[in-house]
Amino acid sequence: MPPLTEGRTAGDFVQYDEAQYSRDVAVIGAGADLEPGTVLGKVTATGKYVRCASGAADGSETPVAVLRTEAKAASADVNAVIQARHTRVRRFGLIFDNSFADEAARDGACEALKSVGIVAG
Repeated sequence: MPPLTEGRTAGDFVQYDEAQYSRDVAVIGAGADLEPGTVLGKVTATGKYVRCASGAADGSETPVAVLRTEAKAASADVNAVIQARHTRVRRFGLIFDNSFADEAARDGACEALKSVGIVAG
């Protein structure tokens, strides 16, 4: 029998959340397939969530949420569950865009998440 491989799950990064309060269903904008744990920004003009990139200038440069479920959004927008507030996550379980090239940049992103109630420890 071939080995089974489990992909990333919320258990890889969520330490605490309140299921009825911490999570939202959100629209993930087309452009990339994203894994659970991806740090998200929100595009101001559309209200869609995308991978947070520090060099963006459309609102998505600010970390505001963490993707809880897989989002296969390479070719079209999809709905997915996000950690939006009142959550404790494992700092080294998060997935950052390559634009957060060093620990100082990732620490800054974690501070921004803290302002929306997502604490990385």
